[in-house]
Amino acid sequence: MTNQQSAIENQQFPPGRLRWRIGGLLFLSTVINYIDRQTLSVLGPTLKDQYRWTNADFALIIISFRVAYTLGQAGAGRFLDAVGTRTGLSVTVAFYSIAAMLTSLAGGLRSFCFFRFLLGAGEAGNWPGATKAVAEWFPRRESGWAVALFDSGSSIGAAIAPLLVIALMHTFGTWRPAFLLTGSLGFLWLLLFRAHYYPPENHPRISDAEREYILADRDTSDRGSSASYPELLRLPQTWGIILGKALTDPIWFFITDWFAIYLVSRGFSLERGLLAFWVPFIAADAGNFLGGGISSYLISRGFSVGAARKIVIVVSGLGMSTLMVSLLFSSLFGLTVCFAIATCSYAALSTMVLNLPADIYRPGSVATVSGMSGAAAGIGTIAATFLTGAVADRYSFEPILIGASLVPLLAVVVLLMLVRNTRSAAFVRAI
Repeated sequence: MTNQQSAIENQQFPPGRLRWRIGGLLFLSTVINYIDRQTLSVLGPTLKDQYRWTNADFALIIISFRVAYTLGQAGAGRFLDAVGTRTGLSVTVAFYSIAAMLTSLAGGLRSFCFFRFLLGAGEAGNWPGATKAVAEWFPRRESGWAVALFDSGSSIGAAIAPLLVIALMHTFGTWRPAFLLTGSLGFLWLLLFRAHYYPPENHPRISDAEREYILADRDTSDRGSSASYPELLRLPQTWGIILGKALTDPIWFFITDWFAIYLVSRGFSLERGLLAFWVPFIAADAGNFLGGGISSYLISRGFSVGAARKIVIVVSGLGMSTLMVSLLFSSLFGLTVCFAIATCSYAALSTMVLNLPADIYRPGSVATVSGMSGAAAGIGTIAATFLTGAVADRYSFEPILIGASLVPLLAVVVLLMLVRNTRSAAFVRAI
């Protein structure tokens, strides 16, 4: 067999599966991350009744998480680039698992705010760390699928949380064990991660063929050193990714944080709306793989990486606008369908934006840019959460849903304009 034939065969049948086991670990981390995060959201109606909180009070707890998450993302990316994926994710998962378990000790608004602040600080490292791991382990033609895999953990975790948390609450007769037991899942994951995760360059169980396949996609100019913050912020691509995340993530977090309360406000009990609560998150899971799969297919058909990502971004931004259509429905079915379309579209768009740092930047800057975009998303989500609590108390959820349908269209315009090829070859790669 000639070298050319061998190369064609490797392109069609890539060697090895270890990188997909690594992707599975990242998926499980995200599932657990979201179970810990969603435990409070599922228990929200119960806690509001017990402690007589208003929507504005509940928003303060969410904001406490978001403030820490925002500050943490700003530094988590640089921390992960400095210490590496294996050490960085080990530290952050251990930290947020402890914080989740400690929430079982909360006894009022202030203590809930404190423990959620700790949880947010720890969870900030998950997405920059997973994005960095994808950049280490997957060629760009496969990274769409890889990001879809780990990001789908957010919707799976959010879908599992209602079933698990409600079952725990009914089993024990109180909400406190729910925080304790869901928080312990992170330590089980750490045992798997520490046993199996190493960089491909020195992984003890990777085949030579798979290692060569992964490393062959890297530019010869790729280095581990990081560009400075000023250098990265002078690039339009950086601002496109930052603003794209800041304008779209608050819509997802509105759904994850407020959907149970919104259903109750529309007259549906939590038990009756359990399936409805589930469906949008399953739809988001499908969106992750649709976005990643379609963009990877387009790349395989000859589209550039940038064109493939942007096609999915445009279609997904339009799909997110269906949130306001839910206002036309009084039935649980119609409302759920609209939210499902919107979350499916968000997940596809999010997969593209999460891919962009690995697509564009040198390995030493991937987690840094991902962290900056996550911090910007956190700022946007804090503002949106404050407005949600205030507007829902004073008016209703209707103005919120209208705004959440229009903002993604602005995000699409920003991404199309700013994420483009430039001559800054020292810091970025052409897409």
